[in-house]
Amino acid sequence: MVDEEGRSLPLPRVRLGDEVYDQLVSRLLSHRLAPGDRITVDALSRELGVSQTPIREALTRMEAGGVVVRTHLAGYRVAPELGREAFDDLVELRLLLEPVSARRAAGRAAPEQLEALRELAAAMEAQEAPGTEGDGDYAVFAGLDARFHDAVAAASGSGPLRESLTRLHTHLKLFRLSSGRRVLTEALTEHRAVVDAIAAGDGEAAAAAMREHVERSAARFAAFFD
Repeated sequence: MVDEEGRSLPLPRVRLGDEVYDQLVSRLLSHRLAPGDRITVDALSRELGVSQTPIREALTRMEAGGVVVRTHLAGYRVAPELGREAFDDLVELRLLLEPVSARRAAGRAAPEQLEALRELAAAMEAQEAPGTEGDGDYAVFAGLDARFHDAVAAASGSGPLRESLTRLHTHLKLFRLSSGRRVLTEALTEHRAVVDAIAAGDGEAAAAAMREHVERSAARFAAFFD
């Protein structure tokens, strides 16, 4: 991160709870935590060298996202992956909300919001650069993808719309279905089309680009039910 004169600026400090959350999500998306696996707070506390508080915070966030479940007196377990019916419902909701989000963003995005979208798109493209293959890359891409879609929603200027999309926890649910890099690569040009349309202030083109992205993304993930 640099200022207007090109000088390096310190990165924002990451909260411990966010670091723990990112580590757990990485394990989930790399399938080191499999459906049905028990998650023990005490064991994680010792393994990660942190108190139980940030671990419980992270697990609460993951429970809200529907990727872990908490059972009375039994603690946390990794939730089952999406079934086909739930997957289809999620796609239908995305098709209702995300094109509207992109259309609104095309008419309302501030310059700094456009720059944030471009930076996120570039960061995802960097994940495809030679030498970046690795266990953590898929989780990194999923995190960037979540931030990209949230940034579009933020640029829409609609708090309720952004909150509705956040509550879907789309990315955690979908990215659990696969660790294949095809899912990553094919999304890049689709993201760029969304950014370009928003930057041009073309609401209809932005909505169409987002709709195409959601539909193509759905087709890629649907293949894992076959």
